[in-house]
Amino acid sequence: MTGADTPVLRVAGRPVARYLTRPELPARLSPRPCLHPVTTLAGTPVTEFRPADHLHHLGVGVAVPDVEGHNFWGGRTYVRGHGPTELDNHGAQRHTAFQLRDPDGFVEELRWVAAGTELLRERRTVAATGLTATAWALDFTFSLTNATGAPLTLGSPATNGRPGAAYGGFFWRARKESAAPRVFTAGREGEPEVHGHRADWLALTGDTWSLVFAGATARTRRDPWFVRTEEYPGVGSSLAHDDRVAVEPGDTLVRRIVTVVADGRLDGDGAAALVRKAVGR
Repeated sequence: MTGADTPVLRVAGRPVARYLTRPELPARLSPRPCLHPVTTLAGTPVTEFRPADHLHHLGVGVAVPDVEGHNFWGGRTYVRGHGPTELDNHGAQRHTAFQLRDPDGFVEELRWVAAGTELLRERRTVAATGLTATAWALDFTFSLTNATGAPLTLGSPATNGRPGAAYGGFFWRARKESAAPRVFTAGREGEPEVHGHRADWLALTGDTWSLVFAGATARTRRDPWFVRTEEYPGVGSSLAHDDRVAVEPGDTLVRRIVTVVADGRLDGDGAAALVRKAVGR
């Protein structure tokens, strides 16, 4: 890993991801650390950073559009009865320290701050593991602890009145190509079929690459998937799908997503086999 603010993850000595610890971004994009670019072992980029269609999409990371009314997602805020609205309510995730740094991963401490107040403390653990000659896995765990003296609730546009828009939590902005990527799970295919549903794993495949997302804990697997392919390619795990999520003072919310990053277009059997290898189930 190189650079104080740009650790590089490597698999068998090959760079596969760069971590932007302190990206310089305007406040309305909700500045936050993120992984970009992330590549396959053959070097194909599979993330986008500040794409023209959504400037607040920042590679791979954690983003929540509503933490007690503060926007840690970026862009406009969905207001019940008004729709997407420009508000001066953006928060920022601030890197505090690396507790551990190795060539294949790190443990990081962060502070989620809005309006001069620390709302959440996060411990983020990220690791890269080789799977095959053409695939590796990104293991991403985030633990959010309520740093205030009162309960905090996390919401989404869906919980604020916009159906189908339960984004917020782990989010991966994928590579945009001339054609929309294929998306499927073990039992469903296509954005309308997989969006908003629970599945042990979900695959997104482009021209020469595949991403397979899997909840690595029972609690994470209970969160439905947020999926976009036609408007833009992106996949997230919905923290607040139907209802706001409460975190009591001092309590911690934990989620873990393992993503297989592969060269080529995987089919269902290939995706399932790599998930079993990556997650161990």
